[in-house]
Amino acid sequence: MPMERAQRFVDALLKLEAEGDMESLLALFADDAQVSNVASPSVFTGIDGARRFWTEYKATLGGVKSTFRNVIESGDRVALEWETQGQSPNGAAIAYEGVSIIEWDGDRIRRFFAYFDPHALGQELSHDTAPRSEVPATTPA
Repeated sequence: MPMERAQRFVDALLKLEAEGDMESLLALFADDAQVSNVASPSVFTGIDGARRFWTEYKATLGGVKSTFRNVIESGDRVALEWETQGQSPNGAAIAYEGVSIIEWDGDRIRRFFAYFDPHALGQELSHDTAPRSEVPATTPA
C-alpha cells in the first residue's frame, strides 16, 4: 500500500504529541538509527538516541501539534512538509515549519533528519518575537 510507512510515522508522531506515547514512535526506529535536526550539534544513535531526541522535542514544545502539508514517499525515502505549533517553556505560543526526511530500511527508520530555520525557532522560544507562519490552507497529502 503506497504511503503506508509515511502514515505510520505521522500517526505515531501525532500520538506522541497528543498522548505522550513514546513507544509507538520508537518502535519504528532501527537499532542503529540516526536521528537529528539542523539545530542539534549531535546525531542521536539507536533506540536510546531516538528516545532522547523525541523526549527533548516534547520537553521543548509543550502542547505541541504538527500539521502535515505534503507527504511524499518514494522507494525507501519519505519527505514530510509540516508546521508545528506549541508553547515555549514560558507558555508563549510558537509556530515553525520545515521538512523532515526519513530513510527506511524495510519497516524500520534508519535515518531521520528535520530541516527548519533554527534562528526563527530560537527567537520564538526565547523572546516570542519571530514572525508566525499561517496555518496551512491546504489539506495534507
